[in-house]
Amino acid sequence: MPASQAEKAERFRELHHRAGAFVMPNPWDAGSARVLAGLGFEALATSSGACAGMLGRRDGAVTREEAFAHARAIVKATDLPVSADLERCFADEPAGVAETIGLAAGIGLAGASVEDATGSPERPLYSLEEAGARVRAAAAAARGSGIPFVLTARAENFIRGNPDLGDTIARLRAYEAAGAEVLMAPGLPDLEAVRAVCAAVSRPFNFMAGIKGKSFPVEALAAAGVKRVSLATSLYRAAMTGLVEAAREVKERGSFGYIETSLPTPELNRFMQ
Repeated sequence: MPASQAEKAERFRELHHRAGAFVMPNPWDAGSARVLAGLGFEALATSSGACAGMLGRRDGAVTREEAFAHARAIVKATDLPVSADLERCFADEPAGVAETIGLAAGIGLAGASVEDATGSPERPLYSLEEAGARVRAAAAAARGSGIPFVLTARAENFIRGNPDLGDTIARLRAYEAAGAEVLMAPGLPDLEAVRAVCAAVSRPFNFMAGIKGKSFPVEALAAAGVKRVSLATSLYRAAMTGLVEAAREVKERGSFGYIETSLPTPELNRFMQ
């Protein structure tokens, strides 16, 4: 029998409390989700950037309904728990954030994230007071979902033009106090910063791999205190890199060398239903 949403959510929560770190890759569609499940990963996450790319758009240009449709397809593709990258939860006010989290729980997800970036270049980040209120509302909605829905709160300083480690730690502590179960700060510059963040909080910390020069081995991250490693758009970008390189070979050289290193169809089919 397929696992229920509650069972998957409980399994997802348990991953954050066992020894060591686990990797939660980010598929971009049902097929890539099945491949990752077939390779033995234990949980998956959506990526807002990959979702946008699948629609031919840039990151940040997706509606809530489109993000939910994308997440629903990945949820249905495997029996793994799935956490959704919901950016700013498509709302400024805490009530709107809570509504988004409540709806997210209703489509079969085991968790989701809320971030403190506004989406506006004029004011890239919500104030600490605003962001804390948004996390509190999201946490209340997660608790009211009827399942052990895992809420992740993201401090976006380092990728939004404010590389202030002290402020990042202050924000993460505030989000922890507001009820977030997992904390995240994309773009930390080095393992020393990772260690400082992990030492400053008591909730599981998610490290985002995917930035050149700032993506460290899982073993080193685990030793620094990281519990969960997500991959953002990096797998999607790797797949698109293969597409661009293969298509350029055909267009510019008229050759098909990429075929010699491609997975054969029967091997790919083994991952599919």
